[in-house]
Amino acid sequence: MDGDSLTRAAAPAAWRQVIGGRRTGAVSGARIDVTCPSDGEVFATIPASSAEDVDLAVRAARRAFDEGPWGRIPAVERGRLLTRLGQLVKRHAEELAALESRDTGKPLRQGRADVTATMRYYEFYGGAADKLHGDTIPFLDGYTALTLREPHGVVAGIIPWNYPLQILARVAGAALAMGNVLVVKPAEDASLTTIRIAELGLEAGFPEGVFNVVTGTGGEAGAALSGHPGVDYVTFTGSPATGTAIQQAAALNNRGVTMELGGKSPQIVFADADLDKALSVLVNAIIQNAGQTCSAGSRVLIERPAYDALADALADRFAKLVAGPHDADPERDLGPLVSARQQARVAAMVEEAEASGISVLARGRVDEHAPQGGFYAAPVLFGAVDPAARIAREEIFGPVLSLFSFEGEDEAVRLANSTDYGLVAGIWTRDGARQHRLAKRVRAGQVFVNSYGAGGGVELPFGGFGRSGHGREKGFEALYDMSATKTVVFDHR
Repeated sequence: MDGDSLTRAAAPAAWRQVIGGRRTGAVSGARIDVTCPSDGEVFATIPASSAEDVDLAVRAARRAFDEGPWGRIPAVERGRLLTRLGQLVKRHAEELAALESRDTGKPLRQGRADVTATMRYYEFYGGAADKLHGDTIPFLDGYTALTLREPHGVVAGIIPWNYPLQILARVAGAALAMGNVLVVKPAEDASLTTIRIAELGLEAGFPEGVFNVVTGTGGEAGAALSGHPGVDYVTFTGSPATGTAIQQAAALNNRGVTMELGGKSPQIVFADADLDKALSVLVNAIIQNAGQTCSAGSRVLIERPAYDALADALADRFAKLVAGPHDADPERDLGPLVSARQQARVAAMVEEAEASGISVLARGRVDEHAPQGGFYAAPVLFGAVDPAARIAREEIFGPVLSLFSFEGEDEAVRLANSTDYGLVAGIWTRDGARQHRLAKRVRAGQVFVNSYGAGGGVELPFGGFGRSGHGREKGFEALYDMSATKTVVFDHR
């Protein structure tokens, strides 16, 4: 089932997963309803796969790796296949953007931006496939020692619901470029573009079994995949709690993992910063995707002389923000949250903060014409937040921004590093020496100075410290995670 026929269908469309190059349902025949976050209506169904389906997918991937043509395809040809997939994404750009928007609730503008980034991932890794080289090592006289980079084999990719297209592309691009085969389990809340990309992969020419997609719940299909003995490596993006469970399952088979587990990212604004430039970036970094972004800039730390002016400007912007349906206005500030469960979680954290006496500086609104069944959350700006408060320490994953004040660099660094996370940070100052000092002192996997990339470009290694996980995605660093070093020594005495 493709996205065009989905948008034309009046009744829920029955999508199929992709195993061994074939589109199939779950062995049990069970299915899961797919709900549009903008109105709460069921518009599609996906297979509710079990451990049996996961086993079929892993076995298909293993055959493709061990017995099929994939293991004999030169790196340059793998790159060409990835480039061809990127071209197909471009050809189907509007279809994919509309599908991503409907499935996740994000405005069409953001869906289109996700498609553009997705194309870039496949282009980048298509070009990188034959660029990662081994080394020769100075060794004993009469010996030649060298290293090779080799694929792990079967890589399990467990994909979240907030950026399905992009996160699939950064996993699949790096894994396939290195010669691995894939079994992907997308989140049950947003699986459709992942299935569609796997279909396009077949059209691009990837051999059967190289790119498999199994749909279902995390508790059943996800758990079965992460603990399957036929899986050689696991990559996951999601919550720390689920990440812990996946690591424990993989550890039973002594398998490696890459974990990206969220953040509570600070933006540090000094009084000498260009506040006009910073303002729109600070707002966008928390409302993008309705705040459902691991690298969302959810904490703004403001030097005291600038606090009142910047807090007032942010309050003015927040009061004008409007949440609404994904398809009513492509330029909408933000869409709904992905599910009723996520909506309830965000609402509970906001209510708890208000009940504890934290000041609400401004609140946006939900469009009065938004469907009643949608999962909307009005943006909220909290001021003078206690660093010990729950909203200051825990990832909310909604359009909620907290403001803090500080005096001097030491206090700024202490506040920035005061959570268990360390994914992304922003530093706003015109002082060049301060820029370098703080970039080194702030504990984050990415640091942006006088900008905020919300994860940055395809070329930039991405990952965190502490509770934000370990391993790196994006850029050439991802190719190292998706491969293993083999050392070869020749004795020619």
